[in-house]
Amino acid sequence: MRHALEEHEVDCELLVIGDGDKAIRFIQALEDDPAVCPNLFIIDLNLPKRPGRDVLQSMRQNPKCKDATVVILSSSDALRDRADALELGVSRYIRKPLRLEEFMGLGAIFKEMLEASRNKSV
Repeated sequence: MRHALEEHEVDCELLVIGDGDKAIRFIQALEDDPAVCPNLFIIDLNLPKRPGRDVLQSMRQNPKCKDATVVILSSSDALRDRADALELGVSRYIRKPLRLEEFMGLGAIFKEMLEASRNKSV
């Protein structure tokens, strides 16, 4: 992901959280922190410890992050996963590309979404 963002010159700070439990703790900690919610979240549904669905639910319950731009990036193409994600208010659902060139192209998508999110919060 870092390489895809760098290739498309995405100006951002990338924070990688390795499991769903830590992600939920991060989101909950934002409630008491003067920091703002990140402009863009990229969440995998199949995270260790807690699924991405739980992370997304936690975000939507947090007043600071309830309207955050969220992309689900998952290997799942199941209709139920897509429906659940849409119900929880994701901005976009992307199935993980199998080819490197396609994966690198995600940087352009995320750049566009990040810029739109920043413009929305101004």
